[in-house]
Amino acid sequence: MRKILTVLAALASLSLTNCGYNAIQSEDEQIKANWSEVVNQYQRRADLVPNLVNSVKGFAQQEKDVLLGVTNARAKVGSIQATPEVLNDPAAFQKFQAAQGELSSALSRLLVVTENYPQLKSDALFKDLMSQLEGTENRITVARNHYIKAVQEYNVTIRSFPSNLTAMMFGYKEKPNFSVENEKEISTAPKVDFNAPAPSK
Repeated sequence: MRKILTVLAALASLSLTNCGYNAIQSEDEQIKANWSEVVNQYQRRADLVPNLVNSVKGFAQQEKDVLLGVTNARAKVGSIQATPEVLNDPAAFQKFQAAQGELSSALSRLLVVTENYPQLKSDALFKDLMSQLEGTENRITVARNHYIKAVQEYNVTIRSFPSNLTAMMFGYKEKPNFSVENEKEISTAPKVDFNAPAPSK
């Protein structure tokens, strides 16, 4: 009887190995790890925002709308819990992505405003904050790329035979992935015109 149980256990483990179960587990854990890094970098950016807003306030008192927009966008980001459960809920993932996109847009508007304040651009604190923010944006891009690749591998695994059968049996579904904001806008090639208008006389 013991030999039969040993053989059955061996066959069961062999079938799990060949059916993609272990690959699904490994790739699922990789997604969670990469997601944690994405959230970590987004949190780093959110932590920099109040300091950046405060440094601009002293120079650009009249730019209240822009500063308020950044502050509100940062608050919206902070109100969304970026838990691992978000990875299994496309609607929650979309909401998270939209909030982060709104903060990116608000920060872009803030940077345009700061171009009008030469004293601000030469301020040591502001320069340091901008350098940190730029570094954080690069880290966000890298972290998102790692996440995108991990999700792609996972989604291919759970859709491929025979691991798709295992995925269905254990309830594993496709994970949502980052999409490009303003896809229609970036799909249109920019127009480049080197012909400057002739100066009026």
